[in-house]
Amino acid sequence: MPVFDVYSRRGCHLCEVLVEELADLVADRARVDVHDVDSRDEWTRAFGLRVPVVQVDGRDICEFTLDRDAIRALLADSA
Repeated sequence: MPVFDVYSRRGCHLCEVLVEELADLVADRARVDVHDVDSRDEWTRAFGLRVPVVQVDGRDICEFTLDRDAIRALLADSA
């Protein structure tokens, strides 16, 4: 089961929307882990204002908005 890491920030509307859309898209086929970039200095430095970012295995899949085609392709590859 793939793990989608979402790097986000509290109070970020784009982050909230992306997490909700991603959770609906991958329901029961993948895990979504949400990380607050402000909780670790290295994440704050790495992402800054560039949130939300979705990664799989440390590789950026999309940022700011959900790339549904990329997510579907990853899910198909893992099936």
